[in-house]
Amino acid sequence: MSIRIAVLDTDSGFVTVLARRAEAAGWHLSQKTGPVPPRDLVAMKLNALLVDPAVLGDEAWAYLERVSSMLPDLGLVVCTSRSTVAQRVRGLRLGVDDWMTKPCHPEEAIARLEAVSRRRRRGRQEHEAAPLAAGEMEIRPDRFQAFVGDEALDLTRREFELLYLLAEERGQVLEREQIYQRVWGYAMAHGDRSVDVFVRKLRKKLEGLSPSWTYIHTHFGIGYRFDPEPAGIVSEELRPAPEAAERTVEREPSASPDSQPVHNTFTPG
Repeated sequence: MSIRIAVLDTDSGFVTVLARRAEAAGWHLSQKTGPVPPRDLVAMKLNALLVDPAVLGDEAWAYLERVSSMLPDLGLVVCTSRSTVAQRVRGLRLGVDDWMTKPCHPEEAIARLEAVSRRRRRGRQEHEAAPLAAGEMEIRPDRFQAFVGDEALDLTRREFELLYLLAEERGQVLEREQIYQRVWGYAMAHGDRSVDVFVRKLRKKLEGLSPSWTYIHTHFGIGYRFDPEPAGIVSEELRPAPEAAERTVEREPSASPDSQPVHNTFTPG
């Protein structure tokens, strides 16, 4: 797809190579060396914005928050050096879609910008989609939210995207790699447990509001299937053989970035 991006960065070498890759892909790229007012970003009709917060100085956090809140359809990617886990977590919670650490390959930057743009475009399409009914739950893509009666599930944007994908493919077994590609936007790295972690979080929230229903079923060694059923019913194909069960016991993943302390300052690289 044709993509329009702007890059806020003073690293001329990196931007030059990035511009060549973008041109080869048929994209339109604009370089800026300082903050661009959100109203000007609207006029540029961008799909995504790549930012090095170091060029924004002390206003970096405020600028990222302002852009993400005022332009919800704009993909926002940070590419900077010397960032901490706490800073990356803070950026993602402010509305940044992705975070890369320099030095990084321009091809990776292009792939991540494309993935963010694709997710945003899909999000706009979902915004116009009709609600989905599932068990006791109603999934509302126009609000990026799901409800049980009048009570809303406390979902993050990524958790909603996962739930909506599974619900759209109701009854179908989706492999973990498929889920990651369609929700995160790029190929899953070997050993990545993000899908399992997010499914576990999503199940816990669903069980909290709708304990009498089971929504997400595990197919051991394969992936997951969304198929609302009254709690207590377990399909035969989901029960692994005893020896398979021993092999497929999931180990608790290492602490996620969300468990790290979040600091309130950003130190430009």
